[in-house]
Amino acid sequence: RKGSSGMNRKKHWYDYLWIVTPVYLALGFFNILFAWLGMIFFCLPLLIAIFGGNKLYCNRYCDRGQFLSLLGGRLKLSRNKPTPRWMCSKIFRYGFLIFFLIMFLQMLWTTCLVGAGAGNLNEFVKLFWTFQVPWHWAYHGTILPDAVVQYAFGFYSIMLTSTLIGLVVMIFFKPRSWCVFCPMGSMTQLICRLRAGGSAPEGGEENA
Repeated sequence: RKGSSGMNRKKHWYDYLWIVTPVYLALGFFNILFAWLGMIFFCLPLLIAIFGGNKLYCNRYCDRGQFLSLLGGRLKLSRNKPTPRWMCSKIFRYGFLIFFLIMFLQMLWTTCLVGAGAGNLNEFVKLFWTFQVPWHWAYHGTILPDAVVQYAFGFYSIMLTSTLIGLVVMIFFKPRSWCVFCPMGSMTQLICRLRAGGSAPEGGEENA
């Protein structure tokens, strides 16, 4: 008899997408240009929300969400405490989204300066938008413009930082507490609400 916990649920190909997160971070550790692959995770949720009008990516295909569920749920690395109410509030979620977008625009500005020759290529990863960690071993020289490489360093910094934040909140709270205030989730939520005329439910995903 099938148990109510869903242990006997048939596995689908997308149930194994969690592997994408560690593979992506590992590739960027050895060659920073692989950071460009992260644009798939950046664009796909938005495209699904724009053309599909739903958060299918967050609910089914998000590799990071699956990765956090695996570590915090199956491997029990999470305290599994309720996510704080302030973390679920509109003020925090949209405030974090605005902060994220500002940091993203700052990263684009740095890339433009390098492309225009007004700035030097920075071969480091900036963790938590503050700490500059040397990452020169991941750049082996290329015929590509420095701006392309600079964008890779900047984008990898964002992806690594957001993953670390997700891991921290996973440890202290429910495994997928990150999903509650994930900037991509907030943006797709806004898009879905606009498509639905403002009738889409509020709130991020929080699947333990």
